[in-house]
Amino acid sequence: MVRIFLLIFALSNVATFQAVRAETWVLPPSDIDIFGQMTTTAANREETLLDIARRYDIGQIEILLANPDVDRWLPADGAEVLLPNRYIIPQVERKGLILNLAEMRLYFFPQPKKGEKPIVITHPVGIGRMDWDTPLGMSKIIEKKKDPTWTPPQSIQDDRIANGEPPYPDVVPAGPDNPLGRHALRLSVGSGSYLIHGTIKPFGVGMRVSSGCIRMYPEDIEILFDKVPIGTPVHIINQPIKVGWLGDSLFVELHPPLEEDEENYTDYTKLVTTAINDSLAHETRKGTVDTISINEMVLTKAILEKNGIPTLITQSSN
Repeated sequence: MVRIFLLIFALSNVATFQAVRAETWVLPPSDIDIFGQMTTTAANREETLLDIARRYDIGQIEILLANPDVDRWLPADGAEVLLPNRYIIPQVERKGLILNLAEMRLYFFPQPKKGEKPIVITHPVGIGRMDWDTPLGMSKIIEKKKDPTWTPPQSIQDDRIANGEPPYPDVVPAGPDNPLGRHALRLSVGSGSYLIHGTIKPFGVGMRVSSGCIRMYPEDIEILFDKVPIGTPVHIINQPIKVGWLGDSLFVELHPPLEEDEENYTDYTKLVTTAINDSLAHETRKGTVDTISINEMVLTKAILEKNGIPTLITQSSN
């Protein structure tokens, strides 16, 4: 138990705290799946919950799920706001960029320079609306463009016309009215038609708002733009159920499935249980886990809430 407390203490103190936004963390070793820190802040009458989310690098859905009793637009003065800046690393190779659509979050694992500790950088993202899917699978960064112009595809023009909106110009020049913002990273998927880019509508970050591209806060894409080289692999995944270890304690991080995937998650509890059992079996085979049991009450609550917060679900049976 002491070892677990030490691990939690160590992980809670690896963030870069020079700024309010704590998006860069020391990467934990391969047998630890959790990083980051849960904290709180006090709301005031001059800001919305979405203002707080942006200040702490959190997406809109993320902060709403973490604070279901706080008014989105008029939080009570002094209301405690939970900042869900703790994460289970997705269950894929820790390399390049990982985009988890269900979580609406990006993870970047830059190649460390000699003598430097490996780090992980994470930011919230906006993703494609239903029927405007962001494609899953492996890709890579094939172009970086600062102050990009934008040629709207015909599908977007047709959608605007169908909604009674005027079409965009054939080419939208760089500037304050460009939906791509000031930075864009082009992906090899979809014949290069998909981008990771900034936005002129930052409140849409952390929601399903795009036509398939990945949107980021302008300040986040500016940071990422300088760090990500051309050729960086990009793995786009869809993992609403994440399970991870911190020492000999098991956590779950559960998110609502995307609307178009709901039929595949009708028995959400069974899928969570399968993921937990697989993780337990793997650690047991490695001989690294003492006798533990699942706290069924805590697990049931986590499944009902699906609030995206890593939750400890094991307890010692000794």
